[in-house]
Amino acid sequence: MPKNKFSMRIKLPLVLLCIFAFSFAAFSQSVTVTTKKVIYKRPKPLMDFKKSFSLLRPRVRGANPATAKKIETAISYEKVFDFNLKEEINEIQWLEEASYAVDYNKNGILAVTVTMMGTGAYPSEASQPVVVNLKTGGRVTAKDVFVKLSALAAKGKQKQAAEIKRSIAEIKKENPEEGNPEQLFENSDFTVENLDRFSVSDKGVTFWYEYGFPHVIQAWQPEGRYFFSWAQLKTFIRRGGLLARFVR
Repeated sequence: MPKNKFSMRIKLPLVLLCIFAFSFAAFSQSVTVTTKKVIYKRPKPLMDFKKSFSLLRPRVRGANPATAKKIETAISYEKVFDFNLKEEINEIQWLEEASYAVDYNKNGILAVTVTMMGTGAYPSEASQPVVVNLKTGGRVTAKDVFVKLSALAAKGKQKQAAEIKRSIAEIKKENPEEGNPEQLFENSDFTVENLDRFSVSDKGVTFWYEYGFPHVIQAWQPEGRYFFSWAQLKTFIRRGGLLARFVR
């Protein structure tokens, strides 16, 4: 056999292997998320304890640089909370710390909870779940992964109704002087729009709802977390979507 033909037989599998490796790297099933803590100082703090605040910035590795940058943007405080750094430093001066927690990082999905904590008239915090498609780097919305959104929202509303019923009973038991706790929930309504606030796990999906109780009665506020197993969601999962692998 001529030497050049033998060399070609050796090189061809190596070329294919390199192509496969490159393709796999181009779409990671998970990424590495590290934290860079940045402390900002306010030049004119309104109070001594507002002299500085910190942001725990996520840094993503394991995807190509362009996609990694998109992922970082999708889970950034600026994107999730419409946060304006310049305004916070000079005008608003509420924030003490912004942080995040990685809830899920595999199967081409990154789910994080983004949190901001600060003090105005009283201490408070806000959290938002974010699900990202690791292939595109973009945030995943309900319409990207679910079908029959109105019917799915109705399922969420059923869970909310049960939660509200339990909460009213608890409030009446623990605070009998509270005459009409039903009024606290007059504007509570889980709708299609609320489906965009969800998180993912191996067991299923949890939808988030914020009741927005005033600070003085936040102890009465229900959790607002509605879990559905993959079996329960099977008819609502979009075929070919990012979550389809869980209901095959």
